[in-house]
Amino acid sequence: MTHTLLLIDIQNDYFPGGTMTLVGMEQAAHHAQTLLAHARARGWSVVHVQHLAARPGATFFLPGTPGAEHHPSVAPQAGETVIVKHFPNAFRNSALATALPPADLTQLVVVGAMSHMCIDATTRAAFDLGYQCTVLADACATRDLLYNGDTLPAAQVHAAFMAGLAAPFARVIATTTLLTESA
Repeated sequence: MTHTLLLIDIQNDYFPGGTMTLVGMEQAAHHAQTLLAHARARGWSVVHVQHLAARPGATFFLPGTPGAEHHPSVAPQAGETVIVKHFPNAFRNSALATALPPADLTQLVVVGAMSHMCIDATTRAAFDLGYQCTVLADACATRDLLYNGDTLPAAQVHAAFMAGLAAPFARVIATTTLLTESA
């Protein structure tokens, strides 16, 4: 079985200075960058997913803006697939399903943002399509959320969503664990 690295929404608007800065995005991108170099060196399939806002009133990932561009730390290289999406689930109304190797031939390694939104929705959809998924928790980021008048810190949001994905949707591990296993 081969590996396919799926980098989801690692775009400038999620970094400091962007319009939707996430907690821990710089560290998550560092881990994603390390994994991307590892994947390229081993000839893994690499798929970059880019969210472009399509709904009226959107405030980030606006087409044609610097914020919607891939962060330079994980920018696509020639020959790597780039999939544009408009929904949290990267499979919905996109070319992702046709860009991936068949589910029985590949292990999806998922990194990016946001843990509680696109990472969660895409991983669950991939599982439903028969893919074996690994989510690298330290290569994903999210933000504080407001619920019922309370602010839930990003660390708690992230932990809750990683725990929810851990069974049965994905194997949730640290980047160093995957790097060691696939050395």
